Amino acid sequence: MAQITLRLEEELARHVKAHAAALGRSVNGWVVAVLRAAVDPDLEESETERTRARLARAGLLVEAPARPAVSPPDAQDVQRARRVAGKGRSLSQLVSDGRD
Repeated sequence: MAQITLRLEEELARHVKAHAAALGRSVNGWVVAVLRAAVDPDLEESETERTRARLARAGLLVEAPARPAVSPPDAQDVQRARRVAGKGRSLSQLVSDGRD
């Protein structure tokens, strides 16, 4: 596990400690959650969302690029794939052949 040393102004350090204590978390646990919230767009917990909003307001949050939209496959391609897939040996045949 990596370690990072930070230098904070005394007032900020007091606020961080107080906030972590108010949430019943260790300072390390709270800081890790804040950093994770700042970089992981998949987190959806309410505390995380509030933290991300604060980071965004402070200009400290870089939004992940939008994921490209995925369109469903063409119906004809699906039908063609189904026809091809149905022409092989069945799984039960493959399993029973392997037991001989």
